[in-house]
Amino acid sequence: MKKIIYIGFTLLVSTSIFSQIVTREDSLTAGLVSSNSPTVISGYGNVKYSNSITNKTATTNVERFILFVGHKFNKKIAFFSELEIEDVKLEGGAPGGEFALEQAFIKFDINRNHYISAGLLIPRIGIINENHLPTTFNGNDRPMVEKYIIPATFREVGVSYYGTSSKIVGLNYSLALLNGMNSANFSAEKGIRGGRYEGANANANTLALTGALLYYKNSIRTQLSAYIGGSNTMSNVQADSLGLSKGVFGTPVELIEYNIQYKKNGLQLKGLASFINIKDASKLNSFYGSDVAQNIFGFYTEVAYNLTHKKEKAFILFSRYENIDMTNKVPSNTLSNKANNLQFLTSGISILPHPGVMIKLDYSYMLTGKQNSTLINPLNPYNRVQHTVNIGLGYSF
Repeated sequence: MKKIIYIGFTLLVSTSIFSQIVTREDSLTAGLVSSNSPTVISGYGNVKYSNSITNKTATTNVERFILFVGHKFNKKIAFFSELEIEDVKLEGGAPGGEFALEQAFIKFDINRNHYISAGLLIPRIGIINENHLPTTFNGNDRPMVEKYIIPATFREVGVSYYGTSSKIVGLNYSLALLNGMNSANFSAEKGIRGGRYEGANANANTLALTGALLYYKNSIRTQLSAYIGGSNTMSNVQADSLGLSKGVFGTPVELIEYNIQYKKNGLQLKGLASFINIKDASKLNSFYGSDVAQNIFGFYTEVAYNLTHKKEKAFILFSRYENIDMTNKVPSNTLSNKANNLQFLTSGISILPHPGVMIKLDYSYMLTGKQNSTLINPLNPYNRVQHTVNIGLGYSF
């Protein structure tokens, strides 16, 4: 019994306080292997049917299939990897598909409360970035604020340090040194999302630092995290001609986010806010013509209630409101398009017949700002309002 209690405590500290299930990946994270073999195979994925009531179109898609392979070398060293396939395939028709590594790193345990990871890492930023199993969030789609602002899943090559305070119960902290971003791929529509390297031939002339404070007590889990990283991939001559800063933090991107979660007696509350500052946006837009804003802001709140009050079998009613302001502050030389400012209201049902399986049904209402009149294309009608019904199935093991 004591061993079970210790295992549960370790998982809470090293992964997520509110994880709904213990996967085989979690067992390796906690320094455990649930079989005689030191190698662990796990995975997750989801399938979705989406019906756009507005456009009178419907699609079905295997959105993600992820295979996790981990290996425990000894009591202190373990390997973690995730291989991801999005939209089933890349050839033969499926647009936007991806076949990529989501993580590949080695974890070195210093002691019970501290460890170091090195390789392709997912830093502790936001809620979904670290904890994105489809069985751990409501709705078929991940929160859009964490997609366009954070931007999850955000991973880069580097080294990270994680610790648990021995003086303040429930306090966890982390620091990570990663490669920087590529400002050439920033955009008005998706902000900094396109600037991620995701481990592929990253420009290592710029670096990034991330840090997070995570605190949990009783039914509350709260986190503050920050990121600052260089994004200048130009030659010195180009950078000097535009007056852009150089060095490891040249043309910096600054991101800060705060989130809080509460769970008790079936009630589940969640909130997150995130802010981005790109101080050299005006100069970047002059060179690339990307029209990215200097400041980007987004937040969401979610209310949910589990009618069963159980983790093993749940019936959850939820509603989530999101607001994304992609033009919070726009440079004078930048084309502002309020159509990139989005509001979402997503409501639905999440059913867990088993901790590793979630059936999802939701309705999503999206409202955008007014489109810039200079961008209106009469051959491509623009709808500010979108109504969508989604039905999906998620799993993890």
